Amino acid sequence: MAHTTVHRQLRWVAIAIALAFSTAATAQDLPGRFGVTDVAPNDVLNLRERPDPSAPVMGTLPPDAHGIEVLSLSPDGRWGLVPRPEGRAWAAMRFLSPEPFDPRPVPRPLRCLGTEPFWSLRLSKDGAIFETPDQGERPLRQHGEAGGSTGAVAAFDAGGETLDLTVIRQACSDGMSDRPYGFSALVWNRGDTFLEGCCTLSSQ
Repeated sequence: MAHTTVHRQLRWVAIAIALAFSTAATAQDLPGRFGVTDVAPNDVLNLRERPDPSAPVMGTLPPDAHGIEVLSLSPDGRWGLVPRPEGRAWAAMRFLSPEPFDPRPVPRPLRCLGTEPFWSLRLSKDGAIFETPDQGERPLRQHGEAGGSTGAVAAFDAGGETLDLTVIRQACSDGMSDRPYGFSALVWNRGDTFLEGCCTLSSQ
């Protein structure tokens, strides 16, 4: 078990180093945040089971919805995969407009979470909060961050303990639901704490 843990730590450290020297992300990278556009005030944007206008409706978005996370596009680029609390759905991209791009390596807002054990790390423009069942919420003070087109790394001070967050742009599963995520995450305290999970740009 110890050998496996060390191997995983070294793998993530190697990824973090590679990210620090990779090219910068661009506004076109997905996952990304979008807002509903060109939908009448008395109408809604349908979320469908498949990237097909005749597919069953799985939910709707109001005409002023914003902060909608799109994970990927259909092969023809006309539909975007939208994560839902209960799974996934597809939205027509012609009714979605990109929101302002956050130039920092780690996008904000960002919510990362994991299970076995449960943990979460929430980043906003105002700061970051790390939470575990045994220690509750702990505000974090950021030291710095670096990244590129495939992800980013950031270091935080948690009351004298250093926490490193590595975020990778890749498909991720929380292991407990059918909801897809567009980022995988690692939180490491440079010691025994080694937590893996997923991240979302959505507040849901």
